[in-house]
Amino acid sequence: MQSENRPAPGPDAGLLPITAYVRTLNEEKMIGDVVGAAARLCDEVVVIDCGSKDATAARAEAAGARVIVHEWLGNGHQKRLAEEAARNDWLLDLDADEILSDALCAEIRALFAGGAPAPDIFQLKLVIVTPFGDVWSWFGLDHRAKLYNRRLARMPADAISDQLDGALRKGRRKLRGALYHHAFRDMRHLAERMNSRSSRGAPGAARRGMAVTLLRIAFGLPVYFLKKYLVSGYVFGGAYGFSAALVLAYGRWLRDVKAYEILRGRQRSG
Repeated sequence: MQSENRPAPGPDAGLLPITAYVRTLNEEKMIGDVVGAAARLCDEVVVIDCGSKDATAARAEAAGARVIVHEWLGNGHQKRLAEEAARNDWLLDLDADEILSDALCAEIRALFAGGAPAPDIFQLKLVIVTPFGDVWSWFGLDHRAKLYNRRLARMPADAISDQLDGALRKGRRKLRGALYHHAFRDMRHLAERMNSRSSRGAPGAARRGMAVTLLRIAFGLPVYFLKKYLVSGYVFGGAYGFSAALVLAYGRWLRDVKAYEILRGRQRSG
């Protein structure tokens, strides 16, 4: 079942022919800031809401978004809804805790200075902002393909995967401006998110089979932690960096445990 609310169009203040889209469920805390920042760059912002019980939809509309309410179909499927609803071919994939920086907006404007560029894919730099306002601008960084043209690439029609195909992402230009990622409100929130994410990712992890899953359960946790803490640079985040790396590693390990439970359940029912 689908319903749609359209706010009155605002004046065009040099906006770019890009549709920014956001998936939401009870995201009233930040959705106004997320939409507001995107609406200063893009001529359309679409929010795909799967039934929020709080003020998410109202705040998104007030900030300039077109809100589409649709039941949850799965990670990739939900993004497909946004792609199909967009009036532009150029799309900007945002989460409900990601805010465009002025530098990133200027960089994207430069790409469109001579008109819409040829279909392409650009990777954006996610910069973590802690609940205390600390900006991890030079460590803990992640790059994801979030600005793309749907004539070249589409999000997977998949219940689990919600990222562009790896072969399409490879070698694509990385923009330098920050996409500020307010990844968690506190450690409790991060732990809850990782618990939820591990449940969503477990069916995909179960595809690896029992042998690999058992190895990951036995040896994966310290490896996951060291990759986050040392390789990704969370060591420079002090006590909070250590804590976040540990919770993130545990969440990934928990996905392996839940994959094991799925595989055991199949063995028992088979």
